[in-house]
Amino acid sequence: MAWLDPDSPFDPDAFAVPVLGICSALGDHDSGHHCHRRGQLLFTRQGCVRIETPGHLCLLPPTQAAWIPAGLEHRARMRETVDYRSLYFTAALCKGMPAQVTILSVNALLRELFERMAQAPFDTAWDRGGSAHLLALCLDELRQAPRQPMFLPLPSDRRLARLVEQLDRLPPTLGELAGQVGASEKTISRLLRRDTGMSYQQWRQQWRLLRAVEQLALQRPLGAITDELGFASDSAFIAFFRGMTGLTPGAWARAAMPG
Repeated sequence: MAWLDPDSPFDPDAFAVPVLGICSALGDHDSGHHCHRRGQLLFTRQGCVRIETPGHLCLLPPTQAAWIPAGLEHRARMRETVDYRSLYFTAALCKGMPAQVTILSVNALLRELFERMAQAPFDTAWDRGGSAHLLALCLDELRQAPRQPMFLPLPSDRRLARLVEQLDRLPPTLGELAGQVGASEKTISRLLRRDTGMSYQQWRQQWRLLRAVEQLALQRPLGAITDELGFASDSAFIAFFRGMTGLTPGAWARAAMPG
């Protein structure tokens, strides 16, 4: 196990062992665009991580995990302090795992497995004894873990570039965007569905969901989130969030940040 300081370099491909684990707490960190030959499992005990890949934005909320396939270019950005554990697996161990970045629900068993494996020495013999059992159990649990819809497909058409460039702002209504772009609402809808598989309203609502989860994880006041996401009232935001997740914002926050 390595405790990774903010300024410490780390290359998971520089090791010959099948599994590597690291622990760290980083604040306002940007990994830059990179890739590695290993599959990565990133688990956050506290804080949110934005993971960007070509054509997609994923949000990793606290107490969940992100699977990042081997060889996929990505960028991880952490806001405020993120306490995380990261496991790196050789490509041979990644069979049956998703081919895209995927957010996974983490149960109590997986959480304990991540902690123990992240703290294991780099020279652990993962092919025998109790370590082999831990590895097999972890991979089996990962393949069965429920997937979470914490992703936003990004349009590639240049006429929709402002949506990608301004992901920290509430997307305009379809009519407003049409006026800004100088294209008809029908054209914009067609382009967005072609690039993302979603209608504009679906895409805008998915943006709202990811932004709401991020702001809740950062413990922003409910009223401030309501205003930022363009809802007329707290009750309207609560109804939206419950409809998207099955939980109220308060219940989600308690589940994501126990204690």
